[in-house]
Amino acid sequence: MRFDFLARLIPASAPELLTRRPAYVRLRTSLVVALFAAIYLVIGGRLVMLGALEEPTPVAWPSPPSKARPDILDRNGEVLAMDVPSASVYAEPRKMVDVDEAIEGLMRVFPDLDPVDLQKRLSSRSAFTWIKRTTTRAERDALWALGIPGVGFRDELRRLYPNGRAAAHVLGAVNVDNIGIAGIEKWVDGQGLQALRGAGLDLDSDNLEPIQLSLDLRAQHALSVELAAGVEKFQAIAGAGVIMDITNGEIIALASLPDFDPNTPTDALKPDRINRVNVGTYEMGSTFKAMTTAMALESGQFDLRSVVDASTPLRFGRFSIRDYRGQNRPLNIPESFIHSSNIVMGKIAMAVGPEHHRSFLKRLGQLDRLVTELPETASPLYPAKWGDLNTATISFGHGIAVTPLQASMGIAAVVNGGRLLRPTFVKGAEVEERIVTEGVVSQRTSEALRFLMRLNARVGSAGKADVEGYFIGGKTGTSEKVVNGRYDSGTVLTAFMGIAPAHAPRYLFMTILDEPKPLPETYGFRTSGWNVVPVTGKIISRVLPILGVAPSAEWPASPFPAMVSARAWGSNLFDGPRRVAVSQP
Repeated sequence: MRFDFLARLIPASAPELLTRRPAYVRLRTSLVVALFAAIYLVIGGRLVMLGALEEPTPVAWPSPPSKARPDILDRNGEVLAMDVPSASVYAEPRKMVDVDEAIEGLMRVFPDLDPVDLQKRLSSRSAFTWIKRTTTRAERDALWALGIPGVGFRDELRRLYPNGRAAAHVLGAVNVDNIGIAGIEKWVDGQGLQALRGAGLDLDSDNLEPIQLSLDLRAQHALSVELAAGVEKFQAIAGAGVIMDITNGEIIALASLPDFDPNTPTDALKPDRINRVNVGTYEMGSTFKAMTTAMALESGQFDLRSVVDASTPLRFGRFSIRDYRGQNRPLNIPESFIHSSNIVMGKIAMAVGPEHHRSFLKRLGQLDRLVTELPETASPLYPAKWGDLNTATISFGHGIAVTPLQASMGIAAVVNGGRLLRPTFVKGAEVEERIVTEGVVSQRTSEALRFLMRLNARVGSAGKADVEGYFIGGKTGTSEKVVNGRYDSGTVLTAFMGIAPAHAPRYLFMTILDEPKPLPETYGFRTSGWNVVPVTGKIISRVLPILGVAPSAEWPASPFPAMVSARAWGSNLFDGPRRVAVSQP
């Protein structure tokens, strides 16, 4: 009964009334549905376009990722240079959310950045900018923790020189992209490494053979330490030294002070950081007298008994050549060598003749640019017109400027039997390929020069380098520097060429001090015998044991068999003088 009552209360047309809506309501509903459909269609279309139709926009790297380089080792396998993993930080300014917050975070990790420059670059609409190249792991972790939008990392390689300044001028440096820009690093790229990269080969440390240099890290350290002590003691503005194996031309150590840390290569750009051994050109002073004496003996016009008058200056018009602390008497060749007579050297060079003199120095490699693995080198400076006056002054190392390495090469040739070898910085480099001249002097002349250099260490200016237990020989040199267009006697360069052992040389020690100052202990003198010679003596005493040359309490029984009366070291050295008349110009 109840259900029948309710059914009668509802009209028969009620379902139609409930489902019937006004037209404007249906229209509004249709518009809303259409709007949402359009929105989703646009979003979907854009997603399709981004995902399928467009390539992702890559980061506009300014250069390819840094490439691997081979390790560089010393002659004993000690690492001198190596690659280590690193990361560089970059930013994409267009993706920056809050520039000020990004700058604050970056400055917290890298306080050395310039905030003004950073603000300018990050506020631009550029796609890419570097923030910091070659960061440390700690810096990367700190920046990663900040999570700055628009800042990212790129994995790269950083060149590490674990020994700091050791052999910096030989090793050179690389740029931020790990490309060699100086020294051996630049040479390595030129030996085919760049070509392999250009061919698209994926090079890493596992497939690159290490480069083994001729340097001995232990000898390098000893040379640098003693040279630095000498520069400081004598208040010199600079110093340099090289140790060369005379038998094969390999460079055992090379130092030039002030030096730099290749881990911070920008320091190498300072003008006083040049490699003075093979970039600087200097008048090497009386060290050239060893070559002049060799030329005189080789000419046949002179021998060790020859006597040349040095009692009066050698005159060229108003110009006079005098001896420093001259003996003012005739001198035989050994006496002129140990007393370093400018007059005698000038006269014997003129007797041989300017053309022969020039030709001899050219054969010794003193007139051409020396080429080694190091790309940095300098050409010698000498007069275009070579007359009598030039011959006289060049005979004692004035009027010609060469690199110290070039002069060392020439001295090595006159004491090793006459073979001129181009020096090398690579261990085991083929000797035959580096022979410039054979027989530049005879064996007899070479022995005479070794004898004279030993004599100079016993009774001459090289005495302070005569290390006990070693058979040392050497030749000193002091040259006045040109200041304001004139030679200044108070500003000098001192040099020393030492050989060990003198009777059968294995190693040559070359050292220079630039503008050393006189000290009370040198009695006001600033010549080489008082400063650079004792410095080299300390170098020799430290380095020879490192190189396996033990001191001996006994001298060689017959060190110079071809020399007359070579057992003595005084005035009874020769059977008798043989006077040679040398005309005055």
